[in-house]
Amino acid sequence: MSAEAKLKAMNLVLPTAAPPIATYVRFKTVGDLIFLSGQGPRRPDGSMPVGIVGKDFTVEQACEFARTTGLGLLSAMKDACGSLDKVEVVKVLGMVNAAPGFTDHPRVINGCSDLLVAVLGDNGRHARSAVGMGSLPGNMPVEIEAIIRKLP
Repeated sequence: MSAEAKLKAMNLVLPTAAPPIATYVRFKTVGDLIFLSGQGPRRPDGSMPVGIVGKDFTVEQACEFARTTGLGLLSAMKDACGSLDKVEVVKVLGMVNAAPGFTDHPRVINGCSDLLVAVLGDNGRHARSAVGMGSLPGNMPVEIEAIIRKLP
């Protein structure tokens, strides 16, 4: 089953890409690798939740934010490669705007990782880092970036 068919079966729609908010591009291609800029969880109206995980948001809420961010990354992957069936995820870096003492960063970023595997199958399996930050741009709860490989 194609990645597009999996998205449809899961009742998921890829969001329209948000323009960069500073001096950077959404993705950069180097050979067959594509570096996706970090992004956060955008709501359908384009707004973003704000707050700190472990203070303002639960792990479960943050996991859903990471999943929403994963949809944005899939949208960028499709734009970069033309088709999600030509994508292999190599590395994901998930950053959590975390309260002091928060330790469930991996569980939060699983929201994105699980989505990538559900949609892309084995091509969605990746190396990953999940880290806590003292703050993130706009006080968003999570930011995730990725390195992908465009398949022939």
